[in-house]
Amino acid sequence: MEEPLKVYNTAVEAFLEVIGGKWKPVILFHLTFGKKRNGELMKLIPAITQKVLTQQLGELTEAGIIVRISHHQVPPKVEYELTEYGWSLKEILHLMCRWGDIHVENVYGDRGKILFKPPTTTDR
Repeated sequence: MEEPLKVYNTAVEAFLEVIGGKWKPVILFHLTFGKKRNGELMKLIPAITQKVLTQQLGELTEAGIIVRISHHQVPPKVEYELTEYGWSLKEILHLMCRWGDIHVENVYGDRGKILFKPPTTTDR
């Protein structure tokens, strides 16, 4: 019998290996509302640096979670969107957002504020 290629103690470890970290879930959450260009993501996530955004987008593309769409025009236009595989994360990302709303309310009450308000409709 062949040895396993990779062993995890729990499936949560496998999940976090792909989308864990400070910025990947945030990037993916924003992409659940449709395609985004680099500049749009920078405006939506003002605390991220361009270097980190580029790195995270590359890792998510490599993992097959998002796709980079390059439009051959002048000036160049690049967009990012979720793949079918990436769309399978939508429900958990939106649940994380709802939990975050509850957490901020419970811990900070009126002294807490969440700037991003999700659109009322989504692509899926």
